[in-house]
Amino acid sequence: MKVVILAGGYGTRITEESQFRPKPMIEIGGKPILWHIMKEYSHYGFNEFVICAGYKQHMIKQWFADYFLRCSDVTFDYSEGNNNMIVHETSIEPWKVTVCDTGYSTMTGGRVKRIEKYIGDEPFMLTYGDGVCDVDINKLVEFHKSHGKIATLTSVVIEQQKGILDIAENNSVRSFREKSLSDGAMINAGYMVLQPEIFKYIEGDDTVFEKEPLEALASQGQLMSYTHRGFWQCMDNAREKDILEKLWENGKALWKSWDD
Repeated sequence: MKVVILAGGYGTRITEESQFRPKPMIEIGGKPILWHIMKEYSHYGFNEFVICAGYKQHMIKQWFADYFLRCSDVTFDYSEGNNNMIVHETSIEPWKVTVCDTGYSTMTGGRVKRIEKYIGDEPFMLTYGDGVCDVDINKLVEFHKSHGKIATLTSVVIEQQKGILDIAENNSVRSFREKSLSDGAMINAGYMVLQPEIFKYIEGDDTVFEKEPLEALASQGQLMSYTHRGFWQCMDNAREKDILEKLWENGKALWKSWDD
């Protein structure tokens, strides 16, 4: 199952960092938060990724182009007038990464629509490129397969308001709407599992995934919630980046499920 990561936005609330690089390339512990998210999925055996890039997308492509060298011990041998590179050891992950330029100003739904050709007629996972979590991905996928609906999202309880969910006792999502300041309900944390039918709910570049598609799925009884009561933290601003950085530095990064 492929993992799609939304990594094309501007990061307007963390401009002190995002003016220089895409938000998913902002580093925690010396590695982009995008890398941390991919390591989470890889820990559970999901190693094929489709990155929906946009703003400064060339920087994401360049990072992956250089990644093999950064993770390897190599000898560059020019002694015979040739450019020979000998790889001695490498700690590279078994990843297959497709980085797609999904447009500079494309909305989230539009970005998903643009990568349809790389997904095909298969279920896939989708998450945001600015949040980490210690959700058990295997259990999430099992839950999705068990109910037979088009979409599953991971919901968390947190003081901030993102996308507001109304969840029934059987875990079906009865309604989905955008935040309001008076809300204190469960929110959409990303970490979604989707059937390929989801593409039919997206019209084009101007479609916001969290609005028309998810609202329509909720009204049709096709959107389910996987409730996660563990760790989740997004990186919307400098304060939240500092939170993640300190957790990493102090060995308390609860999203770190992999071994060094």
